[in-house]
Amino acid sequence: MRWLHKLLMQLRMLFRRNEESARLNDELQFHLEQQIAENMATGMHEEEARHAAMRSFGSPAVLRDQTRNTWSWNWLESLFRDARISARTLRRAPGFAVMAVVVMALCLGAATSLFTIARGVLLKSLPFRDPDKLVMVYEHFHGYDSNREAFNYNVVSPADYYDWRTQTHGFEDMAAWRWDKFNFSGEHAELPEVITAAAGTWNFFSVLGVNPVLGRIFYESEDHPGANRVVMLTWGLFQRRFGGDPSVIGKQIHLDANPYTVIGVLPQSFAYPDATVQVWVPYASGVTAEYLSYHDHHQSHVVARLKPNVSLQNAISQVEAVQHRLHMENLDKPVAEDAVSRPLLDDVVHDIKTPLVILLCAVGCMLFIGCLNVANLLIARAATRQKEIAIRGALGAGRVTLIRQQMVESLLICFAGGALGVLLSFVATKWLTSAWKDLPRTEAIHVDMSVLAFSFVLICLSALLAGLLPALLSTQKSAFVALHDSSRSVGGSLARTTLRRTLLTIEIAVTVVLLIAAGLLLKSFARIHDADLGATTTNVLTLHYDLPKRQYDQPEKVVAFNETLLESLRHMPGVRAVGVGSVVPGAGYGGDDVFTIPEHPPVQPGQDLPDAIYRMADPGYFTALQIPLLRGRFFTDHDRLNQSNYVIISRQLANQYFTNENPIGWHLHVPAWNSGLVDYEIIGVVGDTLYQADKPLKATMYFPVFAGYLDRDYTLIVRTAFDPLKFSLPVQKEIASLDPTLPMSEVLTMQQIIGESAENTSFSATILLSFALLSLLLAAVGLYGVLSYLVTQRTTEIGIRLALGAQREQVVRLMLGDGLRPALFGLVFGLLASIALTRLIQSMLFRTSPFDLWVFALVAAILLFVAAVACALPARRASRLDPMQALRTE
Repeated sequence: MRWLHKLLMQLRMLFRRNEESARLNDELQFHLEQQIAENMATGMHEEEARHAAMRSFGSPAVLRDQTRNTWSWNWLESLFRDARISARTLRRAPGFAVMAVVVMALCLGAATSLFTIARGVLLKSLPFRDPDKLVMVYEHFHGYDSNREAFNYNVVSPADYYDWRTQTHGFEDMAAWRWDKFNFSGEHAELPEVITAAAGTWNFFSVLGVNPVLGRIFYESEDHPGANRVVMLTWGLFQRRFGGDPSVIGKQIHLDANPYTVIGVLPQSFAYPDATVQVWVPYASGVTAEYLSYHDHHQSHVVARLKPNVSLQNAISQVEAVQHRLHMENLDKPVAEDAVSRPLLDDVVHDIKTPLVILLCAVGCMLFIGCLNVANLLIARAATRQKEIAIRGALGAGRVTLIRQQMVESLLICFAGGALGVLLSFVATKWLTSAWKDLPRTEAIHVDMSVLAFSFVLICLSALLAGLLPALLSTQKSAFVALHDSSRSVGGSLARTTLRRTLLTIEIAVTVVLLIAAGLLLKSFARIHDADLGATTTNVLTLHYDLPKRQYDQPEKVVAFNETLLESLRHMPGVRAVGVGSVVPGAGYGGDDVFTIPEHPPVQPGQDLPDAIYRMADPGYFTALQIPLLRGRFFTDHDRLNQSNYVIISRQLANQYFTNENPIGWHLHVPAWNSGLVDYEIIGVVGDTLYQADKPLKATMYFPVFAGYLDRDYTLIVRTAFDPLKFSLPVQKEIASLDPTLPMSEVLTMQQIIGESAENTSFSATILLSFALLSLLLAAVGLYGVLSYLVTQRTTEIGIRLALGAQREQVVRLMLGDGLRPALFGLVFGLLASIALTRLIQSMLFRTSPFDLWVFALVAAILLFVAAVACALPARRASRLDPMQALRTE
């Protein structure tokens, strides 16, 4: 146990140093007096006994130091001493200290904030039981469009899911869910609102391993058409609408005017598939048994849990075999050929992964630039302290000691900047999570010990990167050579100047890469915002509403409500045109279906069926959106209910499937819509529209909205004479006069819809541009510092040149050349690196080449301008030196 005794002594010496030192002195004095007493007992005189004891013990001072070294933490004491010296040194140069700390605070704060988000979104496990065993299983179409991920990872039809679950045994279990939306109101139909919902199979929460905090999950008997209606609340809705009152269990709420009994409340950590979902209902709730038998209604997402000791490849191969058989049995329907899978976490974060990784790389580059900037500052500072460092070496300090002292100074700067940066990261993280639209897993984003540990490691690495090179450079000479060089001002240190220029070149090169990436994303955003949707976006208001099935249970009621609403709005002052449809251009994909053309030869078995986006539209839809009619006619008021077997197609569909033919009068057979009983006659061809501003063109077919289909999900379009938002409240009042219980949602102008399409690209571009501009500022400061250092270093040389007749313009050109040379080298290297690296963001660009010459040229011009401005001030100062005063400095 001697090690324990020694450790206790060291701890006491560390925390009670004065007391232990006094005790050590007392103990040494006691042993000395004991030895003197023993010597006197043998007959020695007192003076002789004292000398003999001293000879036996040795020097008390040496003994005291040896004992104290054994008890003490010498390395820690040396570190504290170096820290005190570094703190005093930094206090003598407050301008340098503040600039270095601010640079590191901004860079480390941004890096910590982005890491906090990346850890919560990409690295943290999902809050489910054994989340690494959970995978998403999708259908996979081979031939429709290999560039569209929607076909590579296609949502699943109900019948396919049930066959997968019952006919395979590689997974422990499978569950399915689909998106839904309800008009929600309280137990007595109060406070109506539109909410996003999800419908999950009875075993869904068991597969995930999620237990409710109140109540229970679904029973199997409740997951059938016509079963008792039950609902589970998410934690957010439970707190927002019911104040967290547990007595809500067993009560009823109204969804689409139907009463649902609340059976459970989900935990706060559950935000799957995203935080917008407010309620969960059974998968078969509100659908027919016929719907569950469809192999060609792709609306469901399937999550599966792997069995222990079963590989994913083995499990998914069983699903592929079943799916291939289903495809062969339904060659005349859009049934996928096989199945694919991906981990549940990858599925959740898929859309945000690439932008987040790019921003992480950008903030890493900015931190690297910040470290190089501080290194440049430290090199300049080391030049002014060359004599001080040489004197320390001459007095006996070894090179390791000198390097350690300067590294401690770098550590102090980085720790001060890191502490301030961590505080800034709290604010930045909170802002990013609220401003970043559609950011998944926001509930998992928070600062914890892992984030703080990451920040600590990052601070240490930054201190090493920023301080090691200056420390090595400033201590490489012998004390004599350093003292000799410090007495001269002409020429200075070529090695130090070369290193600073090299670091600056790297800074500028990295900055160029960031600027070009930000420029490409901003140009892509501008292209999205200015994209031609094929429809008017000026003075158009859209409102979404969903007619409850219980109240509007007959097609005639649905048609009557819509016709009455449209007629009343047409007479509203300032309204130019009104229409209603399912989805407007730019608002999203909506859905697609396959079709055949009866007049064409039948599609051979194994060949892919033609497919197109489908839309519902009334006679005023095309007029309100100003979608041009190219052939035939629009729908009329007579194309309703049993007289609605008509279809209008887009130019893209006509060109793709009716090459050199007039499609008017021909037919489309859409199996999923009419069960093979009716063919839709083509009555018109209209202009193409984009389903989303940043997506490619897709063939589209339009069906009469007044046909009386079960889908009661509508978008109202109102084109006005002036600001459409001023019509928002009057239109909603008009709707309320027809049905006071009907809530509105997504009240947006067409311009806002386009903005939503480009919002994530705009946000990523803005953040990246902020990093790039900050990096450009750091590079400009570094360039200014290098040239100022060169002017100071070459003061005598400039004075001699001026005294010998050099013109001041020549001095300006000389100094500008010294400053712009690293900027030009950095620009060239940065442009070359950008050509190689901008491919990484190609998937985020819309109609923008990753090698856009205008962006490259603009970045080059901006950087050269900033570099010229940064160099101009030191160059001007050099040209205005008084030759006599400059020579006296020697």
